[in-house]
Amino acid sequence: MSAKPLEPVVQRAAPAADGRMTDRWKGCVSVIVPVYNEAAHLDELLRAIHASPVKKEIIIVDDGSTDGTREKLRSLPPMDDVTVIFHENNCGKGAAIRTALAYAHGEYVLIQDSDLEYDPQDYPALLHPLEADKTNVVYGVRPDRPERGLRFFLGAKLLTHLTNILYGAGIHDEATCYKVVRRSLLAQLQLQCRRFEFCPEVTAKLCRMGEKIEEIPIAYHPRSAVEGKKIRHSDGWQAIWTLIRYRFIPRRRWLRRSQDAPPPPFAVSFSRLPFCENPRDPNLL
Repeated sequence: MSAKPLEPVVQRAAPAADGRMTDRWKGCVSVIVPVYNEAAHLDELLRAIHASPVKKEIIIVDDGSTDGTREKLRSLPPMDDVTVIFHENNCGKGAAIRTALAYAHGEYVLIQDSDLEYDPQDYPALLHPLEADKTNVVYGVRPDRPERGLRFFLGAKLLTHLTNILYGAGIHDEATCYKVVRRSLLAQLQLQCRRFEFCPEVTAKLCRMGEKIEEIPIAYHPRSAVEGKKIRHSDGWQAIWTLIRYRFIPRRRWLRRSQDAPPPPFAVSFSRLPFCENPRDPNLL
C-alpha cells in the first residue's frame, strides 16, 4: 500500500521563461533505471550506461532491494549526472519509473532495465528520430526470434497484436523496455502503473493522443527466470487488461493539465542527489 505523496525533495530545472528548455538540459536524455536485487550486475550496468556516447543524466531507483544492491548504491562516489533514490519498500517497476520522473530534467526520457538484456550503445540510434524532430516517441524493436524463450516471445507477440488491433499502432514490439519519449509529452500523462503494466499503459495513452511510434532495431540479450528475470504470468494478464481498459477510459481521466512533474508518489527513505544540485535537503544526505 503506497504512502501519501511526498513533497518534492529536489529543485528541478525549469524551462526558460520563453518556453524553451535551458541549454543544460536541451538534447539531454534522462535515463531511468529501476533496480531490484541486481547487485551482481550493477557495476557492469553503470559502466555500460556511462559509456554510451549521448548527453544524459542517470536516475536510479532502488525498489526495496535486499541482496546488497542498496549498499552498493549508497557507496557510489558522488557524480554530477547520477541521482539515486531508494523506495522504502518494493513497489514495482512502474512505481519506480513514476518516482524517477519527479527527478527528471532531460528533454527526453529513456527506460533502461537493470538486467543487462538491453545495450546502452543503442541510445544514439534511439534518440536520432527525436533529435531530428521526426517523432515524439521511439521504441526499440528486439530481434524477431524466440531466443528469450517461447513463452515470453509469444506473450510479447500477443500484446503487440492486441495493441495494433485496439489502437491501430502498427508497431512490432509493444513490450520492449527501450521506450524513449519527450519528457514534455510524458508529463501530460497521469500514470497509474505499479509493476510491468507501465509498458501497455504508456503505449495505450500515447496512441490515444495520436502519437506515431517510431521503431528502431536494437540488440537484445535475454535472460531466463533462473537468471533473475522477474516478469511473471500474472503480469501478462495485467498487461492485456491494461491495453483493453485504456482503450475506453475517457482521456480527461488520465491527462494531466499541468506539465509540472508530480511529487514522488511512493515513500522514499533516502535520496542522494547530484552534488551540482543546490539546494539539497540535508535530511536526505
